[in-house]
Amino acid sequence: MYDVARLAGVSQTTVSFVVNNVTSAAISQETRDRVWAAIHALGWRPNAVARSLRTRHSQTLGLISDEVVTSPYAVRMILGAQEAAWNNRQMLLVVNTSGQQDIEQTALQFMLERQVEGLIYATMYHHEVTPPTGITTVPTILVNCFVADRSLPAIIPDEVQGGYTATETLILRGHRRIAFINEIIPMPALFGRLEGYRRALTDYGLPFDQSLVRSCHSNAQDAFSAARDLLERPDRPTAIFCFNDKMAMGVYDAIKRLGLRIPQDVAVIGFDNLELIAAQLYPPLTTIELPHYEMGKRAVELLQSLPAGESLPPTQHYIPCPLIERASV
Repeated sequence: MYDVARLAGVSQTTVSFVVNNVTSAAISQETRDRVWAAIHALGWRPNAVARSLRTRHSQTLGLISDEVVTSPYAVRMILGAQEAAWNNRQMLLVVNTSGQQDIEQTALQFMLERQVEGLIYATMYHHEVTPPTGITTVPTILVNCFVADRSLPAIIPDEVQGGYTATETLILRGHRRIAFINEIIPMPALFGRLEGYRRALTDYGLPFDQSLVRSCHSNAQDAFSAARDLLERPDRPTAIFCFNDKMAMGVYDAIKRLGLRIPQDVAVIGFDNLELIAAQLYPPLTTIELPHYEMGKRAVELLQSLPAGESLPPTQHYIPCPLIERASV
């Protein structure tokens, strides 16, 4: 700082005011430009750690996840959070815990010691969680998960809306017998997507037929069996809504094994928009996208909107799941 001040012909106090953007200081733009020119010429970098101790602003946010970092399903959540942080000149510290509670607790301590200004606690799939003790020491928001009593703010996908959009899309293309192959393991997505499916049928005056709903594990093999059972009926469905894109793979195989065509004989719609599957199937799969990027981005923006010293209210923010149209409907 001494060298910068000497080169710019100003005091060290002036350099400090310019670097820290103290708007109340009466410093002309010409002087500010001269200080920055000296900084760039000398390659000087302020000590961020020292500055954070003095100002109590580290310009850093923390993100603790179970498997988001390593999951192809949800890595866009990190991208959305990171880009939103960077747009506000903030850094994002990310720790992947593989769902281990001892690592979660250590990661939290690591974040707090580095004076993060806010925390994001994120999970790979939408479910109830118990965050590590002490997480609310700083403003915190959950992403893709929630606590049982809804006492913490959360950003979650609108599963009901996603199920509704999938079913409505098929109805608007003229389908009246629409099957739904659902997950069998209880989770919010199972109940939400089924509710959306039923609401859409009701809104368009179509009966809910329990025999058109199948539940199985979310893999291609089990979905193949469920789809074949549905399609071998004399009154087979003309469209199948799949709980996720992996199931849609099995449904595709069942349709083709029976000599039927997609979408001429049977339309198929998935959920997730896992591009490694959805975009590569033939024909490419129409699906509902889980809004991972938007959830990560929104979490950071909400933390950034907080006045100093305040916490976010325990609002549950539902993010729409958009339709990704390809060629299977």
